[in-house]
Amino acid sequence: MSALLEALRAAVGAPQVLTEGDLSAWELDWRQRYRGKALAVVRPGSTAEVAAVVKACAAHAASLVPQGGNTGLVGASVPDASGTQVLLSLARLNRVRAIDAANLTMTVEAGCVLQAVQDTADAAGLLFPLSLAAEGSCTIGGNLATNAGGTQVLRYGNARDLCLGLEVVTATGAVWDGLSGLRKDNTGYDLRDLYIGSEGTLGVITAATLKLHPRPAASGTALAACATIDDAVALLGLAQARLGAGLTGFELMGRFALSLVEKHFPTLPRPLAPSPWTVLLEHSDTESEAHARTAFEGLLEAALEAGCIGDAAVAESVQQSRQLWHLRESIPLAQAEEGLNIKHDIALPVSRIPAFVAHTDALLAQRFRGVRLVNFGHLGDGNLHYNVQAPDGVAAADFLREHEAAVNESVYDAVLAHGGSISAEHGIGALKREQLPRYKSPVALDLMRAIKQALDPQGRMNPGRLL
Repeated sequence: MSALLEALRAAVGAPQVLTEGDLSAWELDWRQRYRGKALAVVRPGSTAEVAAVVKACAAHAASLVPQGGNTGLVGASVPDASGTQVLLSLARLNRVRAIDAANLTMTVEAGCVLQAVQDTADAAGLLFPLSLAAEGSCTIGGNLATNAGGTQVLRYGNARDLCLGLEVVTATGAVWDGLSGLRKDNTGYDLRDLYIGSEGTLGVITAATLKLHPRPAASGTALAACATIDDAVALLGLAQARLGAGLTGFELMGRFALSLVEKHFPTLPRPLAPSPWTVLLEHSDTESEAHARTAFEGLLEAALEAGCIGDAAVAESVQQSRQLWHLRESIPLAQAEEGLNIKHDIALPVSRIPAFVAHTDALLAQRFRGVRLVNFGHLGDGNLHYNVQAPDGVAAADFLREHEAAVNESVYDAVLAHGGSISAEHGIGALKREQLPRYKSPVALDLMRAIKQALDPQGRMNPGRLL
């Protein structure tokens, strides 16, 4: 492997090829479930350098693992334990190349941190609406490679919907410049959509042209208490009818999920008394604060009259709005404090969610006595984070070791029975790779393997992930 290391040093400069010291920032995943050993961590500073690295790996028959901010949850962006894989960090590709205000687009490199993209758009008087808890450290390349979702999918769509074009280094080291800002380009297969969501298994995303939006004139945030999930679904329908495209966020939080936040972050304000379900709503308005508030208050009054909520609290300031969102965003952190847990990032038709939850809650309670269910997520687009915590007093590691496979099978079989997907926004990676054939159409899997074979016939791009 010394010849490969020399080729890598020639491609990006010796200081950007790391082989010694503490490399855990690249070799250990965010959840600390996967730890690998890289032959080298390589940090190119341009698309041309990425292409040179890919060519070097191809010439020396080495596999390559692309990595952005290393915030993924399915083990897709860390090397295996063989010590033979090259970890390709895109962190140094962090430039904003252009903003086209008239075209409502921004072209950025893959290593740009999501929050920096948001801030750059805001400074130009525009909005890049992709928003998720890891936005301070995740990168655009990783967001696109996993087709990230977040809290505003209901209004603006997934990362795929916010991308108009890509620049990609292929498995052979060629560079495809598809950085078009066109909204209409009907000239053949949509190559962009092949790479978005491919988890680095087909090529390396090095830059993207992103879709921007006019910045809302005003926004409002509220919490509402619901007795049942059916009530929450009814509230969603009412909000969509009254607010239309102004409804930008609709988050569901179960009682136990919020109790963990209260336990581990007791200083966070809780404006409503505990209820079986709490909904966080966000409304954006193109007119004024007064118009936004009137529309929001009208919705909540109608919901109270309809009986689908029992109480509500409206944020009176930007600070209060951030506090309400902080409650929602603290749930995964509170879970981590509580101990290891079994995560399920699932998608279901909104109409089937109440039946799924009732069925699966009862099933797990029967099969795994005392299990604690941390249910929260993006009800507006049908994405639940249906997580399972060990029974109180039971060592989390022991519970996972003994029951994780059976819990996953119980949950995923129920998802399939209710017309859903086992991955809504986190991807497949290594975590769900072995389960995918059980829940994905054989025809779809054959097509995916054919695409992989066509674009990466040597299997060098992020092997062992997804397929």
